[in-house]
Amino acid sequence: MSAIALDGLRETIRAIEVIRHCGRVTEIGRGIVRLVGTEGNWCLGDRVEGRSRDAIWTGEVIAIERSGILVMADALPDGVALGDRVKCLGAINLAPDNSWVGRVLDPFGRPLDGWAIGRGPQVRSLRSAPPAPGRRRRLGPRLETGTAAFDTLLPLVQGQRVGLFAGSGVGKSTLIGKLARGVRSDVTVIALVGERGRELRDFIEDVLGPEGMARSVIIAATSDQSPLTRRRCAWAAMAVAEHFRDQGLQVLFIADSITRLAEAHREVALAAGEPATLRGFPPSTSHLIMSLSERAGPGEGAQGDITAILSVLVAGSDMEEPIADILRGVLDGHVVMDRRIAERGRFPAIDLLRSVSRSLPQAATKEENRLIARARHLLGIHERAELMVQAGLYEAGSDPLIDEAIRVHARLDAFIAEDAPEGIERCFERLAAILEET
Repeated sequence: MSAIALDGLRETIRAIEVIRHCGRVTEIGRGIVRLVGTEGNWCLGDRVEGRSRDAIWTGEVIAIERSGILVMADALPDGVALGDRVKCLGAINLAPDNSWVGRVLDPFGRPLDGWAIGRGPQVRSLRSAPPAPGRRRRLGPRLETGTAAFDTLLPLVQGQRVGLFAGSGVGKSTLIGKLARGVRSDVTVIALVGERGRELRDFIEDVLGPEGMARSVIIAATSDQSPLTRRRCAWAAMAVAEHFRDQGLQVLFIADSITRLAEAHREVALAAGEPATLRGFPPSTSHLIMSLSERAGPGEGAQGDITAILSVLVAGSDMEEPIADILRGVLDGHVVMDRRIAERGRFPAIDLLRSVSRSLPQAATKEENRLIARARHLLGIHERAELMVQAGLYEAGSDPLIDEAIRVHARLDAFIAEDAPEGIERCFERLAAILEET
């Protein structure tokens, strides 16, 4: 047995507790259980296990009050009765291991692919602090992504945090899979929060593919699981990303989606008695999103970086809804996908004029910034003039800029949808050829 495996085994044995503290059920209602007889041995966030008449159930401590401990059950079975004994399992943290690459796990570190999983030598907190602000590096060099839009007009750099804002059915998952395969990183960690169960295998085999899966760790919590598990999914995935970052590796972190994370947190927070203020979301939602986002980004010292792509489901393309508004303010760029673009068959359906990469202008040369600015300018002119052109109210030759925008628009629009296997430099050459077309 290797020394690393032996360390993991020692940690597993060390984590076994001989004594378990217990409480008794005094109140039951709508997935919430109140316990007494717990003394001072229980902490917020502790996992619990109870036995009903018919089955074993689990949950988590969500509030500690004078009248007792408030527990939210993962799924409260029939047969739970007053006086039932409930035991405290303590905090269940993760011990990530390098052998997790290529594996699919649940938020508790248990395998979902049918094979045994190793435990790493170091236990990690699910809600650790980000690197110290004064010691973090600045954003790093540009990353190749394999897509023309991101290799030119919306550059992605090491340590950047980007939001992917999209409604349902506009190709978000496909774009996430393309970026997971194409972005240059040592390890990719993917959090699938609240996904439909049938889509997990489709994502692994079709969207991500063998090439992407070979360097990825997937942490998945399906939509039927409790809000506690769905919320834990994003935290667990970030803890795994930090494990690899601390080894000096470049990590790509993808969370799909932050909206479902916030919805899961809302269920837990409201059950714990927190008021709903932000269109039904509790005030702690802002801190939840910001603290997760801050854990990504550049590292310090010998650490690597965590480059993050965080998806947001925006109903009706409303970029002002609370989750989108909170996240947009703390990220280093946002990519907006538009249903109208998807409906006319262009994928990825990126609305370039509403999308921003805050790595610019530093991430590009002077000439590259000139090309990016010109492309945006022509796309903006075409958008403003499009209705007039379609209505037959514009006469060719009236405005040279509109004429130029109309001339290059079809090729520029197609360029945004293209792959870029040849690299960034060649991609900019193709963009220059389009813009210099006469």
